Amino acid sequence: QVQLMESGGGSVQAGGSLRLSCRVSGVRHRTYCMGWFRQAPGKEREKVAAMRDIRTYYIDTVKGRFTISRDAAKNTLYLQMNSLKPEDTAMYYCAADFSPGCWDRVELEYRQYIWDAWGLGTQVTVSS
Repeated sequence: QVQLMESGGGSVQAGGSLRLSCRVSGVRHRTYCMGWFRQAPGKEREKVAAMRDIRTYYIDTVKGRFTISRDAAKNTLYLQMNSLKPEDTAMYYCAADFSPGCWDRVELEYRQYIWDAWGLGTQVTVSS
């Protein structure tokens, strides 16, 4: 059974940094897509960043500020978030997509294609 567990959320002031972690277990696929999504109150869930192998994807609003990375030996996905803004406040979710063509769909919005496995989320709050 695939399990994803996020950690590292918290409260910071604008301009600060946080690093989110997502521990993955139960996966038998050798290669697959992993990503970070977020959902603010009253807003739709949106994809923030994704990666497969060495390829990465970011939405425009986080480019240059967020970095997605993975430690395969630790089965852990990370999201380093720098220069945080109040508009980054949201619940952040880790997700995995095991389909062979997952990278072909990386730019699709959350409601256009739902990934296979999800964590429960970790809250990030950025104050001004």
